[in-house]
Amino acid sequence: MADKSVDFLYKYLNNASPTGFESTGQQIWLDYIRPYIEEEIIDTYGTAVGVIGPGQDYKVVIEAHSDEISWFVNYISDDGYIHVRRNGGSDAAIAPSMRVNLHTAKGVVKGVFGWPAIHVRDVAKDQVPKVHELFIDVGAAKKDEVFEMGIHVGTVVTFADGLDELNEKYYVGRALDNRMGGYMIAEVARMLHENNVKLPFTLYVVNAVQEEIGLRGAEMIARRLKPDLAICTDVTHDTQSPMYNKKEQGDLKAGNGPVICYGPAVQNNVRELLINVANEKSIPFQRQAVSRSTGTDTDSFAYSTEGIASALISLPLKYMHTTVEMVHKEDVKNVIQLMYDVLLSLKGNEDFRYIK
Repeated sequence: MADKSVDFLYKYLNNASPTGFESTGQQIWLDYIRPYIEEEIIDTYGTAVGVIGPGQDYKVVIEAHSDEISWFVNYISDDGYIHVRRNGGSDAAIAPSMRVNLHTAKGVVKGVFGWPAIHVRDVAKDQVPKVHELFIDVGAAKKDEVFEMGIHVGTVVTFADGLDELNEKYYVGRALDNRMGGYMIAEVARMLHENNVKLPFTLYVVNAVQEEIGLRGAEMIARRLKPDLAICTDVTHDTQSPMYNKKEQGDLKAGNGPVICYGPAVQNNVRELLINVANEKSIPFQRQAVSRSTGTDTDSFAYSTEGIASALISLPLKYMHTTVEMVHKEDVKNVIQLMYDVLLSLKGNEDFRYIK
């Protein structure tokens, strides 16, 4: 990986980009991708799109989402403790003793999720804390001190952990779901530019907002762009570690390649195109079945407007929605390569309908 790409990856992953407040992360993403695109689109809520080969009749999207789970300040007690509610699928079980950043108009305020010592708890009845039991300590002795820091109801809170590497094989940190996806689609754009590829269609490189609270950013941009084809990327569960049930979650492993999804929102002919390209290019891949929806932005593209031919390439990830999410470096490389090779395989006149 080029040094510039690595620098971007760390800068992008270490920046906070909570749902509804993605603008700083989107700016980092745009600054990196601008040399590789010809136009850009920014919608009202912050979804960022890099356009390659604008003005052509056939339109293709590659897409990831930019937001991370977080918390909102919901109540401040008289003695200066801060209580929260979820912004996205934040996990109360992992919060106690975590360091956090509270994002205020005055800048970042550091805090911690406090928790009573084991000595004073009934360990025999130890249970996962409920969200309303969580509290943040910013070192304030009273409510007015909290206000003076710029903290108020609605202030957004993110975990402080950053990107690291493990055993030279894995990236580990918070918010790999799904800023690793934003990194991967940006790398596809870089490869197209550096290899002087001229695509026979307009390519939209889409980094959508607000996925974590209902796929909202993708829903908005899909209606605006109305592409002929959408290839989305997100994360899915590595199911090898303890406490996963392969009979329920499938048998997926980080390091064994990108995951190609089967499900109603995934257009079968597009999925077979992905599989054929993976086989032709000797890119390892895994298969996953979903019951009703993919739970990713793929659904928003598939079911928007008149229906867009859509497919999903997932990145296996361990410990989703924690601060130690893990992905294998080879999987990252292979998702990028698969998306790139699929784009090169397109002629720009594909008709994926089942019945013609």
